Amino acid sequence: MRRIVLAGLVAALAALAPTLAAKTDPRAETIAHGLAAMTDPDLARADYVEHCAGCHGVQGISAPAKLPELRGRVGYMMCTPATRSYLLRLPNIAKSRLSDNQQLADMLNFMVFGIGGESVLPGTQPFTAAEVGYERQFALTSASLVAERKRHVETAIHECGAPASFRDFYKPR
Repeated sequence: MRRIVLAGLVAALAALAPTLAAKTDPRAETIAHGLAAMTDPDLARADYVEHCAGCHGVQGISAPAKLPELRGRVGYMMCTPATRSYLLRLPNIAKSRLSDNQQLADMLNFMVFGIGGESVLPGTQPFTAAEVGYERQFALTSASLVAERKRHVETAIHECGAPASFRDFYKPR
């Protein structure tokens, strides 16, 4: 009888192991922290769909549009102060019709931590309203956009562990 109970307990623990590991995985904890920072997750998701999904796709997969794919990739851009600020200075973000900086921070956190998921490095901090408000003052122009993206992508590859395929707009399938 003891052997049956012990075997059942071992089987139950084995079944729970992936869940327990996910709770102690630094990347999973970072993603959970980033998502928890949103004041209104439903509004953040709706704002992403309304303001970003038309070009980047509802799931962050933008092909065939000639725009960077976000799914599993955008989190790499959070790894240095310069790459992080680049995201906030993109014209469609810095000049967004979302005038409330917290609402915009929430939408960006949904995009980075929700859609970027696996590309978010452990310890990445979510965007704050103050950070968004500050960086919006320095919006990039479309003339500087291509060169800036290229520079920051190289930083993400060399300093943050992004794959070389990050240079491509789309994730190789």
